[in-house]
Amino acid sequence: MEKNHNKGGSDERMKYFTKEWYRESQVYGFLVFHETMEDWEEDITWHTREGLDFEERQRNDLERRKPDLLEFLPESFHPYIEDASIRLQYPTPELREMAAIWREDYSTRSKRLWEERRTSYQAIRGFLPDSAVQLYEKSLHDARVLSVERPSESELVLSLDCGGCMHYYTEVKLTFIGGSPPFPDIPVGGFWLYEEIDKTDDGFELRVLFDFPLTEATIRARDVRIEVSAENDAI
Repeated sequence: MEKNHNKGGSDERMKYFTKEWYRESQVYGFLVFHETMEDWEEDITWHTREGLDFEERQRNDLERRKPDLLEFLPESFHPYIEDASIRLQYPTPELREMAAIWREDYSTRSKRLWEERRTSYQAIRGFLPDSAVQLYEKSLHDARVLSVERPSESELVLSLDCGGCMHYYTEVKLTFIGGSPPFPDIPVGGFWLYEEIDKTDDGFELRVLFDFPLTEATIRARDVRIEVSAENDAI
């Protein structure tokens, strides 16, 4: 990440939604077990009926998540991870209890993080350009990056497919105006996950977490123009 050249801006890394936070959130989702033995057996039966190998799919999922599981979960989980029983066997009462305690702790920490982010934003909202407020409040979560252009030394243009988002539901073009290079590397084809915003002396700083690959990107600009293709007008 490049250094912050604007006074009044913040750290060049994500404050709240870091790559580490996101990886841990995936562990949280991994630690969801079948509620009953009947549910477990029905899942195996469904895989067999569909011609799928239940055990192979579970092993592949575990191997993909294993580095994060070993990093973020306490050592008491490690034997279950190493022998694959965390995925290949119906969970023991001990494992289920450990998972419930860890998930509750993570949930508490995550709620606190979201509240800190909300409080921070409310404190600076009145100092941001109106377009930056709209960009932040109409989240682009799950938007796919179609293209990244740098038409000039002070402009950055992102084209996004927002068909699967909570807002817009079509292609959107963002033109960041009055930025200072070097601009961050943003993965074309990647997905916009979470955003944070800060004020600077002459505009704002937007920090975005993208996936595929997992990337933290900081964009600093004086203003942003939001163009929605379906309406064919800047908003």
